[in-house]
Amino acid sequence: MQSASIPPTTPRNRIARGDCIRMMQQLANDSVDLVVTDPPYLCRYTDRSGRTVANDDNDAWLRPAFREIHRVLRRDGFAVSFYGWSAVDRFVAAWREAGFSVAGHIVFRKRYASSTRFLRYEHEQAYLLAKGRPTPPHQPIGDVIDWPRATGNRRHPTEKPVEILRPLIEAFSAPGDVVLDPFCGSGSTLAAARDVGRDFLGIELDPAHFQTARTRLGLQS
Repeated sequence: MQSASIPPTTPRNRIARGDCIRMMQQLANDSVDLVVTDPPYLCRYTDRSGRTVANDDNDAWLRPAFREIHRVLRRDGFAVSFYGWSAVDRFVAAWREAGFSVAGHIVFRKRYASSTRFLRYEHEQAYLLAKGRPTPPHQPIGDVIDWPRATGNRRHPTEKPVEILRPLIEAFSAPGDVVLDPFCGSGSTLAAARDVGRDFLGIELDPAHFQTARTRLGLQS
């Protein structure tokens, strides 16, 4: 999707560029089946090469974004959101204010430390959020998932491996469902959704990451 707009009907297998709050406002209520997303962690992250993440230095977007995520998610559906542990109070407050309840917590165990200060930080984390009263998955997955490899963050400064995203999408959606990632970065969630037979919708603010995700998903015009 080259333009910075989303049509009234839920698009499938597309990526939109722009502010995700405004983009989601163009979607109908209850119009996506699952949300899996990795928003800024609110930690002013800078990687070794000096790359940063847009809006990682403020939380002005946090509550309105998750209000829209809750609105566009289908009734009795799930969302999975990564978050920054140092700002967990702000994330949980935003999720609850939006109308989500907490259904679980997932730890992604790494074989290496992302950083070292007071501890060796060897995991990432996400919450499983529920809208309404979703039906539990037929085969629940474990809440500790091994992070299989270092991505090298070649495509994005906080790139997630698709291997950790596939089991989430398989557990909490069905083939043919639409998986939304409103902070899609380099497109890892979208690639994982496609790998397991789901349709995807991505939104990305940064023009370089938008183009990376389009190229990765084969959406070049």
